[in-house]
Amino acid sequence: MSNRAVATFEKPLQHLSLPDWHSRLNQLKNAAYGKRSDAFDLRHLARNLRNETRIQTYWDTYHNNDKLSDRVAELDRWRESMRILLKRVDVEIGSLKEEKACTERDLDALLMPLTVVTDSINMRDCRLGSELTYDEGDTELKNELCIVENNQRLLRDQNQGAWEQLNRLQEIKFKLELDLTDKDEAQDIDQHQLEVDKHCANVTFKTDSTRVPKNSCTYNNWLEYCEELVSLTEKTLSDSAAVRESLFATREKARNILKSQQDRTAHTLRKRIFETQRARNELEYQQGKMKEEMDKCSSEIETLERAYNDKIEALKVVETRLENRAQRSGMELCIDESYHGLSDEVHKLRDTIKVLREKINAAKTMYNSLHELAKKIDQDLENKQHALMTDIRSLDLRARLNTGEFGGKPTQTDRNIHLSRLEDEIPKS
Repeated sequence: MSNRAVATFEKPLQHLSLPDWHSRLNQLKNAAYGKRSDAFDLRHLARNLRNETRIQTYWDTYHNNDKLSDRVAELDRWRESMRILLKRVDVEIGSLKEEKACTERDLDALLMPLTVVTDSINMRDCRLGSELTYDEGDTELKNELCIVENNQRLLRDQNQGAWEQLNRLQEIKFKLELDLTDKDEAQDIDQHQLEVDKHCANVTFKTDSTRVPKNSCTYNNWLEYCEELVSLTEKTLSDSAAVRESLFATREKARNILKSQQDRTAHTLRKRIFETQRARNELEYQQGKMKEEMDKCSSEIETLERAYNDKIEALKVVETRLENRAQRSGMELCIDESYHGLSDEVHKLRDTIKVLREKINAAKTMYNSLHELAKKIDQDLENKQHALMTDIRSLDLRARLNTGEFGGKPTQTDRNIHLSRLEDEIPKS
């Protein structure tokens, strides 16, 4: 048997010594411990970070939801306030339109009193002669005409103010409706954001979500705008109530002033009619007396003329006697007592005839004066009768004032009920 060595093969790599092997093992063990410690620390820190971010996100979401809820509640409060103001504005617009319509009806109804007063003035201008005077009736009619024209001017001015106030109310209503629409939309958007979560659709990344929107304003500006809008609406409503009160007060004042003047004018016309009737009756009495006196004067003139004719005949007789006695001859043609008596009678008759002639002339003059005066009285009577009929017709024309818009209530009780506005509270029979 031969001694041969066993052939062995080794990898052509550097072999480690046993100490190196133990050293490497220790290094790997230590590295494993270090990595596990680092991994533990990393996991601990990651768990803490997850918990902190989860809690932070939860509370951020909670607080933002609270803010959104508060915002929605605030918007709801403002919406309710705006809605109440809008209803008040609508009611105020209706009330103001009604008052304006009443004022316009009163303004239109003033055409009838104006026509009546104008017709009355024109009617009284038809008076004749001395009856065409500036009396109290004429003055009161002109005063009534001035009052009617003044009432028309006042009501026109009030209507103009009411129209302007209606425009302001319409503008406020538009602003309230626009603001209410914006708040409804904003509340819907914010209410929807309360319901948005990670499971909702359209939840994606946005390009620049933190940007400040264009034409946006600050919260203080928004709050100031809402408060100013409420303040402006309250002021406009207050002004509108004042305008309505002014319309009602002006309308009632105009009615009362016109009614008072109409009563005063009617009283003056009735008083003037009474005075004219009394003057007419006095003139009729004087006319009767004048006719009686004229008849007596005419009778006296006839009596005087008969007496005058008698004296003429008597004078003829006396003068004939004297002339016949002058035909005596010789010593018989003497101036005796008969001559003196006849001569005295002639002179007396002549004086008497002269006096009678003067008295007849005076009586005829008086009769002519009475006749002229009677004619004046007749003419004045005709004028007064015409003036009386004119005033009566003028008073009849004013009967139209008791009808229509200014006719008023038939009784004082109805008028008191209307003035106190109790028609809706009193049960109807």
